[in-house]
Amino acid sequence: MSGSWTSAHRRDEYLQAARLAIDPDRVDLALDLTPGIAVADVVLSEIDVDRNGLISAAEARAYSDRVLSAIALDVDGIPLRVELVDSTFPAFDSVRKGEGTTRIQAAASMPRLADGLHHLRYRNTYRSDIGVYLANALVPASDRVIVAAQRRDLYQRDLVIDYQLSRQPASTARRGLSVGVAGALILIANLWWRTRRRTEDL
Repeated sequence: MSGSWTSAHRRDEYLQAARLAIDPDRVDLALDLTPGIAVADVVLSEIDVDRNGLISAAEARAYSDRVLSAIALDVDGIPLRVELVDSTFPAFDSVRKGEGTTRIQAAASMPRLADGLHHLRYRNTYRSDIGVYLANALVPASDRVIVAAQRRDLYQRDLVIDYQLSRQPASTARRGLSVGVAGALILIANLWWRTRRRTEDL
């Protein structure tokens, strides 16, 4: 009985995995949303509003905006405006199999910041009734940015990224440490989710 409940609960989840890339003047957000089998039709009905089995450009835009409206970004307590860049939606059949992932790309401009330590905070409250969350910082593309630490709440709805901003490029050694930490976190998160999904299918 307990095992059955656990399996059903996992199929009821809406995985929302976020990756954030910090540059000196902007932050890019990539969000992957994958509903479990039990909530697939609920999610599809929120996207395909006219119920014609197709996702129009207007429906894609409306749903992406709805998701992003539940996401908050700020740097050092200064709110950032998150704007949609692009989105892609999977086939309905793959969603109903628990395999379809909606991908939303967004970005926010950074204010002018002084050199030194800064704190970027990400918070996602979209569909908190069924949502499960993952959030990680990517390795910065700019040599001027070094991710120093990542702090999450228990449910990973909140992520605070501590990072150093400098006018000079970071040293190879320091960037190597940032690459290793961020890469390991992303790998662990992906393995964790895939393991859970395979367990459900047994």
